[in-house]
Amino acid sequence: MKNTLYFVSFLLLVLFSSCKKDFLTEENKSALTQEAYFTTATQASAAIAGIYPSLQTFTTEIEFRGDAVWSLIEMPAGHVTHGGSQYKENTITHTNSANEPVYYTLWTGFYNGISNANLAIQRIPNIQMNEAAKKSLLGEAYFLRALYYYYLVRLYGDIPLITVPINFSSADLFPARSTKEKIYEQIISDLQYAENSGLPKVDKTGKASTGAAKSLLSSVYLTMAGYPLNKGIPYFTLAASKAKEVIDGNYYTLFDNYQYLHDRAHKNLDEHIFQVQYLAGVKTNRITEFISPKGISKLTSDLNAVSPIPEFVNSYELNDKRVKQKQFYFTEDYAVGSTTNLLKFPPALYKFYLEEAAGAKGDLNSDENWTLLRYSEVLLIYAESSNEVEGPTVNNYAQVNKIRARAALPNLQGLKKDEFRTAIWRERYHELAYENKSFFDIQRTRKVYNLKTGNFEDALTYVNELGYKFNADYLLWPIPQKEIDANPNLKPQNPGW
Repeated sequence: MKNTLYFVSFLLLVLFSSCKKDFLTEENKSALTQEAYFTTATQASAAIAGIYPSLQTFTTEIEFRGDAVWSLIEMPAGHVTHGGSQYKENTITHTNSANEPVYYTLWTGFYNGISNANLAIQRIPNIQMNEAAKKSLLGEAYFLRALYYYYLVRLYGDIPLITVPINFSSADLFPARSTKEKIYEQIISDLQYAENSGLPKVDKTGKASTGAAKSLLSSVYLTMAGYPLNKGIPYFTLAASKAKEVIDGNYYTLFDNYQYLHDRAHKNLDEHIFQVQYLAGVKTNRITEFISPKGISKLTSDLNAVSPIPEFVNSYELNDKRVKQKQFYFTEDYAVGSTTNLLKFPPALYKFYLEEAAGAKGDLNSDENWTLLRYSEVLLIYAESSNEVEGPTVNNYAQVNKIRARAALPNLQGLKKDEFRTAIWRERYHELAYENKSFFDIQRTRKVYNLKTGNFEDALTYVNELGYKFNADYLLWPIPQKEIDANPNLKPQNPGW
């Protein structure tokens, strides 16, 4: 992403804010307006680029205290320790309030993205330009709007559904909440438009693609099959079918090296379906600092803010390659500036450690991408959803076993339907660990992973390894209190908050 990407978000905000003019103000013929801006193909492309930066909300540090949206989504599942803050502790113990800034940060960040998408979707159709290029650009806008809504509806439940630009004279300036069902209907509609809009099969620059639209749609269908909508077998069938399109279409391939999940050379390639973009000199993040043990990183600080509990690392099968040194995790490294002082520490997330920035030869530019979708998840979506429809088959075994083969594990075989479901859920926890999947899996299955037995227990009764039960109120985040104070149409607040 170029500097233009970040400028456009600001530009669109300025355009939106300028819609209402004081009647005493003399008209400035040279002033930039929405109508004047959306006139060329170049402006259309720039407007679409302006929808992407809101994705960086995931990694924006909150109040400079070692918290971010991505890290705090991980806390409620109970499989992390942290570098010390009452807020992180409250997230683990399910005792936060609706005033906590993370809830407001994600809400405003993603609705800003939706606002930019809505503006592009309304204005770009009127631009005189190549029709195929126009439809493809709109496909990006629809994909991104769907993605933002997919996170918002899962985290907050019933939320405002806004699909047109809003200004101070709009009837929906203070919108009410729409039902989850309506939000999901819009998400599906947007993704179906995106997958048929002429987007490239895959995109190696970080933009939306047909493969990303199909992959995200398979995830949406899987979620809808479970709680809270409970649409069951018809939606498991849809999830399996859409994931199979991606698999059979050879859109993506698994990496043969786990290092490629978090290095610069393999951004947006092969296994990576869709990532949040960063680039040294343009936009960086603090992901590596968040997960670094004390004393090893060349970056500004080792926050140790997100660390797997040892019990989780120990829950992997014997000889699983993913828990070997410097695969998904690591427990030793040289002290910063030393080649002889080897430091030992509890398991840390090497899966997110950017050596090019923080290692011995690091350049201090922490610009790794944050991954939202990768191919291994699509394989697991297919295996889980098709198992629900028809039980274990040669084909759904094959998808899980691709992931296990890479981890140097024996193939799964000979399992009953319930046993295979458990094996797939366990594989999701291990393969997609700390990628913001476990919280949403708890939501849709109402099950949590028992690290000692490898089984899955009732989410609302099981006491996890840190000594806490999953609080039913935490199945949803609260509507940010600031938003409710400003807009009474958002009431009532989510249960328990």
